[in-house]
Amino acid sequence: MHSADYLNRLLLRYSGTFDIYQPYTIFGREYPAYGYFFSHVEKYLLTRKANMWSADSYEHILFADPEELTVAHLEEYRRAVTEYIEPTLVLKGEKLPDPNHMYSYITIAVITEKTLSPEVKKAVRKFKFEKSYMHNIRGYSQGRIAVASMEDENVTLNGAGRTLKKLYKSVFADVKAGKPGYLETLEKQGRESFKQQSPE
Repeated sequence: MHSADYLNRLLLRYSGTFDIYQPYTIFGREYPAYGYFFSHVEKYLLTRKANMWSADSYEHILFADPEELTVAHLEEYRRAVTEYIEPTLVLKGEKLPDPNHMYSYITIAVITEKTLSPEVKKAVRKFKFEKSYMHNIRGYSQGRIAVASMEDENVTLNGAGRTLKKLYKSVFADVKAGKPGYLETLEKQGRESFKQQSPE
């Protein structure tokens, strides 16, 4: 199985609820895709004018496809999270997120050809990013990482990303079954991915 086929199918699985941008550049480094999800929930008391509370939830996914994942790659992704995704996409350049912000998941989705070395596998599992805003009054951000390796058809995750295991394992079966991917679906629908407005 090749990483391009896996990524193509994974993007389709996400595209039902995420806006997919292709390609996406951070600090001059081009990544194959970025996904954005937003959900707004409100609670009312009898009428819409009596709004009890509102909550906004977000997820940002950066897709990466190194042939062989290294510790240096993981440091690159950590920098992307701490120096670009969180301050620019989550906080939008402000000190705090919007008042109704509940949480932002920041996910690094890595598709690699080679089996992970024990050192890299350990580093993936220890990958962590947690940040609360005003003692969680303005919510929190959490970093998740999922690594799918083609050679051994394995998925390695950090603690925060463990809920992603079922999805990432199922993509292997989808590709083997010859199910269509994101690019085929776009072509069939006559659509294109979203485009990054101002590459960093």
